Amino acid sequence: MNNKESIKLRKRKLPTGNTTLYLDIYRNGKREYEYLKLYLIPEKTRTDKEKNRETLKLAEAIKAKRTVELQNKEYGFKNDYAEETKFFDYYRAMCEARLGKDTRGNWGNWRSCLKHLEKYESNQDITFADITPKWVQGFKDYLEKEACAWGCDFRERIKDHPLSRNSKLSYFNKLRACLNQAFEDRIISRNPMQGIEGFKAEEGTRMYLTLEEVKLLVQTECEYPNIKRAFLFSCLTGLRRSDILKLTWGEVHQQGDYTRIIFKQKKTGGQEYLDINDQAAELMGERGANDEPVFTDIHSPSCTNEAIKRWVLRAGIMKDITFHCGRHTFAVLMLDLGTDIYTVSKLLGHRELSTTQIYAKVLDKNKQAAVSKIPDIL
Repeated sequence: MNNKESIKLRKRKLPTGNTTLYLDIYRNGKREYEYLKLYLIPEKTRTDKEKNRETLKLAEAIKAKRTVELQNKEYGFKNDYAEETKFFDYYRAMCEARLGKDTRGNWGNWRSCLKHLEKYESNQDITFADITPKWVQGFKDYLEKEACAWGCDFRERIKDHPLSRNSKLSYFNKLRACLNQAFEDRIISRNPMQGIEGFKAEEGTRMYLTLEEVKLLVQTECEYPNIKRAFLFSCLTGLRRSDILKLTWGEVHQQGDYTRIIFKQKKTGGQEYLDINDQAAELMGERGANDEPVFTDIHSPSCTNEAIKRWVLRAGIMKDITFHCGRHTFAVLMLDLGTDIYTVSKLLGHRELSTTQIYAKVLDKNKQAAVSKIPDIL
């Protein structure tokens, strides 16, 4: 790279308070900018600092990649990219690659998104060269205004329902993931998704059990004892059903006075180190061989949840509880006991602190303290 060519990482403060990162590229006497869609946030906590450090590392990696491309005279040449690749062939290959690796639900969302893409775009031979920001915006508008739940079910129905907000979010994010991967694979030179805002998630209800209700369930008979053990284990550890099902004795270790589980989250693939208390360790039962599962005879999600609903009703608890509510229960219980939100986030294996903050909203002790100060009027 000669002296007349350079790539510099620059920052620009936004009105929101965040700082956007972009590359200032000077080549052949011309200056151009590549906005990375990476942002630094105001550093108010240790988590903010860690997030900014990771964001800067990613930005520097992109800068290094662009510098190599400039040195090798590869930067900006369209013929270096395979934009004539058929979009639907590429997307279907991504779907198939996820089969067996993702959760069944997430893989199903990829397939559902494909059905909607096929309804939106009739040309099965469309290439990435035809995927423009206008096309991407058009798909977003289709999801917003036209797409229906069960829209790809051609059996006679009384009424089609519009997609839920979270379904729109999920399907649009699948297209985003596809285009991001195509950019990484050098199929496209520019990402047409860039600059197009996605859907905002709809805040759902986090159903959970109180400590008294968990104690009540302990004393109540469940027709499936193994489901009872696994659900109570989730309440005491915050583990998802998928991680409990795949947990083996080889992942369970003794660390001094604590039992530690070392495992990879099925949902995120993240390596986790989780210390559990004696009660949770007791629920695992007698230790088996390293390759043996800790919990067995846990049936399908629908069967499991039906058993839990009957068990909860038998205990006199009037709440719509599913297996995943054990994870919610653990999070709220930890916050109720005074555990700081950063630690709760680590215990749950969340990547973003904002995910954990939903539970802090569920249990806001400051609000409870405030309303308790209202003087008696009756």
